[in-house]
Amino acid sequence: MTSTDHVANGHSRPPGAPPGSSARQLAAASIGNAAEWYDWYAYSFLAVYIADQVFPESTSNSLVPLLATFAVFAVGFFMRPIGGLLMGAVADRHGRRAALTATILLMGAGSLLVALTPTYHAVGVLAPVVLVIARLVQGLSVGGEFAASTTFLVESAGPGRRGLFSSFQYVSTTIGQLIASGVAALLVLLLTNDRMNEWGWRVPFLIGALFSLVGLWIRRGAHETRPAEQRSGPRPGLFEALRCHPRESLLICGITAGGTIAYYTWTTYLPTYAQVNANFDKGDALVVSTISLAFFALLQPLGGMLSDRIGRKPLLLFFALGFAALVVPLLDSVTDAFASLLLVQCAGMVLLTGYTSVAAAVNAEIFPARVRAAGIGFPYSLTVALFGGTAPYVGTWFKEAGHAGGFPWYVAGLCLVSACFYLVLPETAKGPLKG
Repeated sequence: MTSTDHVANGHSRPPGAPPGSSARQLAAASIGNAAEWYDWYAYSFLAVYIADQVFPESTSNSLVPLLATFAVFAVGFFMRPIGGLLMGAVADRHGRRAALTATILLMGAGSLLVALTPTYHAVGVLAPVVLVIARLVQGLSVGGEFAASTTFLVESAGPGRRGLFSSFQYVSTTIGQLIASGVAALLVLLLTNDRMNEWGWRVPFLIGALFSLVGLWIRRGAHETRPAEQRSGPRPGLFEALRCHPRESLLICGITAGGTIAYYTWTTYLPTYAQVNANFDKGDALVVSTISLAFFALLQPLGGMLSDRIGRKPLLLFFALGFAALVVPLLDSVTDAFASLLLVQCAGMVLLTGYTSVAAAVNAEIFPARVRAAGIGFPYSLTVALFGGTAPYVGTWFKEAGHAGGFPWYVAGLCLVSACFYLVLPETAKGPLKG
C-alpha cells in the first residue's frame, strides 16, 4: 500500500511525517485557524463602535450606521467564494501547507488595515472605503482558510478519528472568536465609552495582526498531507471540481445553508439582536457571548467523537430539526435579563454542535483528494456568503422594517431545507476518504 493509500484511507500519518506528529498537525491547523478567526470576528463584536467612527449618522434613523457596518461585514463574506476557489486551488496544486501560509498572511494584513482605518470625521468617504478593502482582504483569506484547514485536518487524522479531528475546525474557530469576544469585553469594562469610540476599538485588530504572525510561525512546522503521487502528476484545473463533481458541489451548498445561518445567528448576531430587540446592555451582551462560546468549544470534540461512533447523519438531523422547531421560541424568549440571554445562547449551542462538530469531516469525505480543497472551498464559501454573512444585516433589517419576529422564521426555514439534504446524504463516517 502506498503512502497515498494510507492517507486516503485515514490509516497513517501524512507522507514524510515523523511518528507522533498527529498532535503537531492538529496544533498547526488549530492555532493558525484560531488566529484567522480572531481577526475575522473582532469586527462583528466591535461593530457598534466602528459604526460611530467610520459611517455618518443619519438624522432620521440611528440604525443606519449599524446597518452600514453590517453591510461591510457581509461584503467581506462575498470575497469568501473567491478565496475558497483560489486558495483551494493553491492547496490542490501546491499543497495544503502553502495555502495555509498564504491565508494567514492575508488575514494579518487585513486586520492591520482595519486597525489603521481613519475616521469619517477625519477623511470623509475614504474611511468606509479603507474599511471595505480591509474586509475584502480578510474575506479572501477566510474563504481559503476553511478549504485548506478542513482538508488538512481530515487528511491528518488516524483511523476512526476523522470526526474528532474535524471538530477542531470549530474548536479553533470558537477559540479565536472567544478571544476576540473576551478582548472586546475586557476593553468595554476597562475603558469609558468615549475612549472605546476614540481608540479602544482599534486595539483588538492590532493584537490580531500579531496573533497572525504567531500562527504563521507555528504552521511552518506542519507536514504536507497532499498525496505524493498528485504532487508529481498533472495539476487540477481551477474549475475542475465544479465541472466534474456538480452533484457534490450542490450537496455542499445544501449541507451548509442551515448550518451557516444558525451558526452566525447564534455566535455573531445574537448579542446585537438582544441589544436592538430587548434593550440588552452592550457590555453584558459581550460577557454572555464569551461564556457561551467557552461552553460551545468544549462541546465540539464530544460531537466529533460521537460521530465517529454513530455516524454523521444522526448529528446533522439533530441539529437541523431541533433548530427548526426551537429557534422561534428561543429568540422570542430573549429579554433584558442576563440569565435569559445566557440560557438561550447555551441551548442553541447544544443544537448547533450537531452541525459544527462534523461539518469539516462531511465536506472532506464528499470530494476526492485531487480536488478536495477547491471542491469544498467554493460552494461552501458561496453558501456562507449568501446566508451566514448576511444574517446580521437581515436580522437588523427585519427590526428596522418593524417585523423583528420574521427573522427567527427565516432561520427555521433554512434549517428545514438543510434537513432535506441530510436525509439523502450518504453516511461517510466508516468508509475511507476518496483517493
